[in-house]
Amino acid sequence: MSLQEKIRFAAVGDLHCTKESAGTLRSLFAQANESADALLLCGDLTDYGLPEETNVLAEELSVVRIPIVAVLGNHDFESGMQEEVSRILTAAGVRVLDGEACEVHGVGIAGVKGFAGGYGRGALGPWGEGPIKQFVNEAIQEALKLESALAKLRTAQRIALLHYSPIVGTVQGEPLEIFPFLGTSRLEDPLIRYPVSVVFHGHAHRGYPEGKTANNIPVYNVAKPLLQRTFPDRPPFHIFEVPVSLEEQMERAL
Repeated sequence: MSLQEKIRFAAVGDLHCTKESAGTLRSLFAQANESADALLLCGDLTDYGLPEETNVLAEELSVVRIPIVAVLGNHDFESGMQEEVSRILTAAGVRVLDGEACEVHGVGIAGVKGFAGGYGRGALGPWGEGPIKQFVNEAIQEALKLESALAKLRTAQRIALLHYSPIVGTVQGEPLEIFPFLGTSRLEDPLIRYPVSVVFHGHAHRGYPEGKTANNIPVYNVAKPLLQRTFPDRPPFHIFEVPVSLEEQMERAL
């Protein structure tokens, strides 16, 4: 029987770091650094996607010594400077994923922002006006990016890192009218074809903290405002343990 080690991942999204956030996130990151083996950030890392905000966030993250993997969110795209946001974070030691995959401690991670569009029979279809087709195509392209990233992973344990939700279960609690803008079940399809150990996302501040895909993969909404409101007695990040064999970790390290 192979020996196993549990790798602890701390996940949080929707930090919405502003130019005035200096000193406000450092304690959170220090606690995550002590509690986990890696930190996962699920988008909306900044409030307006500005380099000034990103520089503040990078400084706050300087207390973290464990690996950091992130995806961007819609707020990080607001000013059209998402490439600069990614560059600053990368220079600070953060692995920013946009349809790519990486490995941390023998666990594979596939990351993509995702997009909106709705769920199940209520999902918007690519029919009618050009702008509607473009909107739906954006969701399809994000789903294809997620599928491509998942297909590259060869690890026994895998994590999907998103900003938008792939299931309706974790947006419950939000106004029904905005469900289509919180995610899309098109992001769930790759998770059925390439099952993972767990899915993390943010975006839905008033949603529900956990749910499951159609094939029973656990999905956690780790939007910081939601975690603060739902679990006021603990730090606002979710800890998830992934069992990894020591043999696989050694093989991946070679």
